[in-house]
Amino acid sequence: MRVMVLVKATEDSEKGLLPKAEMAAMLEAMGKYNQELINAGILRAADGLKPSSQGKRVAFDGASRTVIDGPFAQTRELVAGYWLWEVKDMAEAVAWVKRCPNPMPGPSEIEIRPLYEAADFQ
Repeated sequence: MRVMVLVKATEDSEKGLLPKAEMAAMLEAMGKYNQELINAGILRAADGLKPSSQGKRVAFDGASRTVIDGPFAQTRELVAGYWLWEVKDMAEAVAWVKRCPNPMPGPSEIEIRPLYEAADFQ
């Protein structure tokens, strides 16, 4: 099964702030973790996202399109980064997330969502 693993944003990630010493240690730990995912054949894609202040949203209402400039409210609902994994089941995905180094300097959350597969529509 494929899952999208979403690293939720924090106030610091939305400000684009990270102490340099913590950044180096975090990047090293995350690099090792990503290599474990690659070695296990799980990782399909991964990346970090810039703060929502650098993003846009497009709101749809019938034929109308409205562009909304970031930053966006509700920081806890924003995504700061993601992985796309191929795992045997949700339990395996949860086990891998539990092994993940904390992706933020303070409290943080990671959300796991399964992707639709063709079989879901048959």
